[in-house]
Amino acid sequence: MTQQLTAWASARARSVPESIFALMDAAKMRAAQAGKTIIDLSIGSSDLNPPEVALEALRQATRDPLSYRYPLFSDTAPLRRAAAAYLARRYGIQLDPDTEILPLIGAQEGLAHLLLATTDPGDKLLLPDPCYPPYYGAAAVAGLNVVRLPLTAEHHFLPDLDVLPPTIQPRALLLNYPNNPTSATVPGGFFELVKRWCQARGTLLIHDHPYAELTYGDYRAPSALEGGWNGVVELHSLSKTHHMGGFRVGFAAGDASAIAALARVKGAIDFHPYLGIQAAAVAALGSPPSGLDVFEARRDALVAALRDLGWTLDLPQASMYVWAAPPGLRDSLAYAVRLAEQTGVALAPGRAFGEAGEGYVRFALVQPPEVLREAARLISGAQF
Repeated sequence: MTQQLTAWASARARSVPESIFALMDAAKMRAAQAGKTIIDLSIGSSDLNPPEVALEALRQATRDPLSYRYPLFSDTAPLRRAAAAYLARRYGIQLDPDTEILPLIGAQEGLAHLLLATTDPGDKLLLPDPCYPPYYGAAAVAGLNVVRLPLTAEHHFLPDLDVLPPTIQPRALLLNYPNNPTSATVPGGFFELVKRWCQARGTLLIHDHPYAELTYGDYRAPSALEGGWNGVVELHSLSKTHHMGGFRVGFAAGDASAIAALARVKGAIDFHPYLGIQAAAVAALGSPPSGLDVFEARRDALVAALRDLGWTLDLPQASMYVWAAPPGLRDSLAYAVRLAEQTGVALAPGRAFGEAGEGYVRFALVQPPEVLREAARLISGAQF
């Protein structure tokens, strides 16, 4: 919902950029009113079901009246231990569940509170461009001075820290791999180089890692915590890896001092997730990821269909997105709005993710292969 800000809005609220997706929602509404069938590929919300063991754990918890109370930190011990066990099993790292892991009401909430907990107004935040749009909002709420770090196709959408002048001394660097929106992945050893860069400057490395398990073929997404987590915090979410977006649950892991600061700020603002949701998350973290074959089949179908249209794009190794540059595209927002109005196919315009996203659109792999192929067919007949 978009509303005009009034005199009651703080400077902080006014500093939060308005979402371009509101314009896309309006375009989808106009298409629906015109009788178009909407194929919504603009939002990265998994359409698959959570693990049955997680749903059963939630069902059982709802029958226990003791689960209805405010959850205290001590009540989060099972989830903290399950998160530590997951990280040990997945990455071979041993974190202290009492001091180095904290449950979150989703990674997006965790990031906003982490910035409030570890930075002061006016500090520099090094932020990739393009990036997940709520990063800009979280930085604005924290009153940070954003320094944009362009991600380009020529550099495989990886940050080139060497181009930054030595005078740049950011308080924090925020990265996200596998990447949203570009689907870029990082090679082995990448995070060690980044950590050395950060440590030399006293910069906190924040790694948003919601697509940790959404990988294809032999690719394995590394963790920024591997090899040590001094000055590193990683945010994990069950929204994508276990299809639990509406549950709003995840965890932060890493540097004990940063985790303690995050816990202090969160304690002033919210309680922990409902105990039933925590039980569901414990069950999910103990089960293998599901749906990878589904997303891989969708990826293959869409990439092949777009290549048949003459589009040049890579085959993503991870994430639930395809990042593509339509031939001749100059205004991604106008393109996406026009496409939705004409065909009912809704994409995310690259400009929504930052200035460096212009010239691209993002497809979310949230429809079956036959629907994705139909979307490509409709795109081929659109007039611009």
